[in-house]
Amino acid sequence: MRIAIDAMGGDHAPASTVAGALEAVKSDPSLTVVLVGDENEIRRHLPPQVPAGIEIYHASDVIGPEEEPVKAVRRKKDASLVVAVRLARDEQVAAAISAGNTGALMTAGLLVAGRMKGIERPALAAFIPTMKGKVTLALDVGANMDAKPVHLLQYAIMGSMYVEKVLGFEQPTVGLLNVGTEEAKGNELTKLAFPLLAKANIRFAGNVEARDILQGVSDVVVCDGFVGNVMLKSMEGAVATIFGQLKQEFTSSFLNKLAAAVLKPSMLRFKRRMDYEEYGGAPLLGLQVPIFKAHGSSDARAIKNAILAAGRFVRQDVNRFIQDELEKEIYQESE
Repeated sequence: MRIAIDAMGGDHAPASTVAGALEAVKSDPSLTVVLVGDENEIRRHLPPQVPAGIEIYHASDVIGPEEEPVKAVRRKKDASLVVAVRLARDEQVAAAISAGNTGALMTAGLLVAGRMKGIERPALAAFIPTMKGKVTLALDVGANMDAKPVHLLQYAIMGSMYVEKVLGFEQPTVGLLNVGTEEAKGNELTKLAFPLLAKANIRFAGNVEARDILQGVSDVVVCDGFVGNVMLKSMEGAVATIFGQLKQEFTSSFLNKLAAAVLKPSMLRFKRRMDYEEYGGAPLLGLQVPIFKAHGSSDARAIKNAILAAGRFVRQDVNRFIQDELEKEIYQESE
């Protein structure tokens, strides 16, 4: 299986993307990773003899993090991000990954790859680790700032299919992010979305509150991209702050340092469980081809996990299952 990655996207590219690609093909020798970007820059981070499982596809341009997505994608036809998506569209690779400009990746997905039939707006999904030792898939976490009730229904179907086929969750539950658990709570969007989700072919768990997500209240949580992005970044900031404060306390005195030495294995396990890098990239669900967004600050480990996650997505043929479920839903609505 060949997977393309935008080698120039991300805060630490191309060093992190190249290193992550090398780790990925070691972990799964059935994969071939196509590094898309400036060939000279990429080769600087590779051995003189390119290792097995690694290919280079030259792209002369780059889309920066501050560029306006639509203009950049339309003008920079040879940008590494755009080329990676085009390779996926043309079936030269099975999936495309980028840690670069999120808006540009979504735009390239829409303009170059195209939407899946029955999907009005694709969604960016993200894994949130929970205290149950599992993860919750949240979507949308930033692809679309506004949403209609039907969009949340589509997110619910796509998210449910993803966790069932890729993560192996049996009969996953879907929650609607809201300010309270009562059916009548929320704004106009959530009030109108609730009955759509309740009658859909999913296990709808009703409204869920943000404070309960880390407790694993549902396997999938749906919301509009504005709310989802604020929620996700708040959680990331809270986790980073907690670990920063713990580090400060554990190094503040000799006795605390001794306690830290005893607790270190447990703290490392907890940190790994709460670390987004363990879960790789976030899929852009609803596009014709598999496209994954890795975190902009991804290191080699996060890139490796994003590549492996994309491989699992392709092997489980998630897009076909999503398309089948959407067609069933459309058929039921037409009856």
